[in-house]
Amino acid sequence: MDHTPLPDSYGRLLTYLRVSVTDRCDMRCIYCMAEDMTFLPKAEILSLTELERLCAAFIGHGVRRLRITGGEPLVRRDVMAFFREMGQWLGRPGGQPGLDELTLTTNASRLAAFAEDLRACGVQRINVSLDSLDPARFARITRRGNLSRTLDGIRAAREAGLALRINTVAMAGVNDDEFDSLIAWCGEVGADLCLIETMPMGETGEDRTDYYLPLSGVRRGLEQRWTLEPVPYRTGGPARYARIAQTGRRIGFITPMTHNFCESCNRVRLSCTGRLYTCLGHEGSTDLRAPLRAGTDDAGMMDHVRAAILRKPRGHDFLIGRSADDPARVTRHMSVTGG
Repeated sequence: MDHTPLPDSYGRLLTYLRVSVTDRCDMRCIYCMAEDMTFLPKAEILSLTELERLCAAFIGHGVRRLRITGGEPLVRRDVMAFFREMGQWLGRPGGQPGLDELTLTTNASRLAAFAEDLRACGVQRINVSLDSLDPARFARITRRGNLSRTLDGIRAAREAGLALRINTVAMAGVNDDEFDSLIAWCGEVGADLCLIETMPMGETGEDRTDYYLPLSGVRRGLEQRWTLEPVPYRTGGPARYARIAQTGRRIGFITPMTHNFCESCNRVRLSCTGRLYTCLGHEGSTDLRAPLRAGTDDAGMMDHVRAAILRKPRGHDFLIGRSADDPARVTRHMSVTGG
């Protein structure tokens, strides 16, 4: 059986697949979605069986890390069946196709109900989106989230033995006064923290130019109050980490705008509609749903995948403040691509 790896035209090997299982979410975060979203009809969404088949094909050709995303992945009905299926790829003997890691990104609103099951499926760590520890501010950022419910989910994850990374989008004038509090809180609950620059994707009803915050300056400020020790820790994603001496936890920085993370990119994203995006910052994509539903076999599907990966650009094309008619502007929402 062919297990040939998947290189792009720049020699980067694909080892990391991010899969969106739904475009739906129970929040409407101001940097991610519009207040009034129109979600996709069910017929356009891949079934869990279709997603399992595509994931298996990618794993058979060198993908070692699989992250499940949305929207909010835990709002999808029967999603745990998908986690159980993917968990069977973990821990396979050396030399066989398999996963080193199965993870997810979640807003934790439903995590309390699923944390134990996720751990049983082989998930060992998760990322939780949390942009404020202030209930009123949290509600404003998420437009409909409940901080207590999210904190309950985080608590359940810790009790289930899941390692946690808190993802915080850094926004000027919104939450830029909370970074010290978040660092201290993460130290208390035993979580790493990752600060993320806002990315210009889709219309959200907010002007992200107003709250774009370069993390280079944020880091310099934090270094005046915390001892940040660089560490070689990597999770397969774009974050670059330091250890916070005072808490013993790590802090990561994802800086697509001030310092892009493209030179070693090993990631592609599969949307819930079966579109393969080889770069978060480009509109180009490849439709895998049509050949999948037309009965194309796995070898034929991988021909489509290989062609797409060879078109993967060297780097993204994000730029804050692009005009609405700029052809390089990314118009899809983050929830469409998968976080």
